[in-house]
Amino acid sequence: MNPTIAHDESKRFEDFVSTDGKTDIFRKVHALDAFLCANTPDYMTGLGLQIMGPVAHRVDVREHDGEIHEVIMMGSNSYLSLTTHPRVVAACKAACDRYGYGMGAVSLYAGTSRLHRELEQVIADFYQTEDAILFPCGYSGNVGVLSALCRPGDVILNDSANHASIFDGCVLSGAAIKVYLHRNMQHLEKILKGLPASQQGRLIVTDGVFSMHGDLAPLDRIVELAERYRCRVMVDEAHGVGVVGPTGRGTPEKFGCTDRIDVIYGTLSKAPGAIGGYCAGSAALIRYLRYYARTYFFSTSMPAPVVAGLIEVFKLMAEDAAGRANLWANVRYMRAGLQALGFQTGETESAIIPVIVGDEEKLGRFHCELRRGGVFTSIVTYPAVRRKECRLRVSIMSDLTREDMDRALAVFAEVGRSQAVIT
Repeated sequence: MNPTIAHDESKRFEDFVSTDGKTDIFRKVHALDAFLCANTPDYMTGLGLQIMGPVAHRVDVREHDGEIHEVIMMGSNSYLSLTTHPRVVAACKAACDRYGYGMGAVSLYAGTSRLHRELEQVIADFYQTEDAILFPCGYSGNVGVLSALCRPGDVILNDSANHASIFDGCVLSGAAIKVYLHRNMQHLEKILKGLPASQQGRLIVTDGVFSMHGDLAPLDRIVELAERYRCRVMVDEAHGVGVVGPTGRGTPEKFGCTDRIDVIYGTLSKAPGAIGGYCAGSAALIRYLRYYARTYFFSTSMPAPVVAGLIEVFKLMAEDAAGRANLWANVRYMRAGLQALGFQTGETESAIIPVIVGDEEKLGRFHCELRRGGVFTSIVTYPAVRRKECRLRVSIMSDLTREDMDRALAVFAEVGRSQAVIT
């Protein structure tokens, strides 16, 4: 059954989520279909495009109408351009010949190879912890860690800008969830002061680098508050590993508090360029997670070729041979260029440069025209950020050339003025 639903141009994308429980669950499915068929918002036309080759500083994309054209890539999380690194690719190929392309079992059964344990130890050594555990998906890893460590009666304190996977893990845990204003330590302390003395199961969890803002959590102040109010601390280093810190070991290294973080979590899909997640910490913590993190226990293990490539990735990062210096030179150049043109770039301290527009319709046109002009960026709208803070996320890669960046800045200037984003 496909009921006829009147088109309403005033509707927004999030209006097709909620339900009152009194209508068929597919009603919202057909309503969204009718809405998109009648008038797809500009901010959605750039989603789900096909990349026609390996992710590099320049790549061909296929538009939804079939047109293929070259773009300067500023929408990839592969900050260190490691997806095509010769050592990484060679390791993947060799592992595929030896182990095949998949493991066919969960890690605790027949899904652990020598390579899996080697990568876990390489990650533990990278952070100078006792052990580490691999998850096949970065999102599910956060869900698994949080729902294993925290239970009803505990309390989890979240930065308001934490990743969705963190909030989902908190909900699944059944713990009480407290949210403090973004990077606001006064608000965090106010919440901590209000916790009952009997509630001793306490965890502060924060992104290290906030994915939609590019700014950093003040981890030095967070660990001070945690120690004062007897909390454990978990940091998600998804966008920090390989990028932030004197040797690329993330925000705990930058703030000099790695040994004061109880749970270091990260994804393998950003600077490492692959897929999966990891948690590093004490041997006792990791052993506990192997048995109680459901997204580990009930998920098939990562393919050995991916694991082999990641071993080389972490070796390159440990050797500081992954191109971090070149990445930061590019970050500084693009950030200064965008700011000189008059774009609002927030308080970024990472390879993520937000370009804040604040109007979804204007943002949609801006995003489309940039891509048509040869610059690929990521669009960020509600609910990832508030509507009045909607933005582009410009992600910088280490293999961008000066020619690429100068061309991108010229397109930003032309399109920004034509769409009244800058004057």
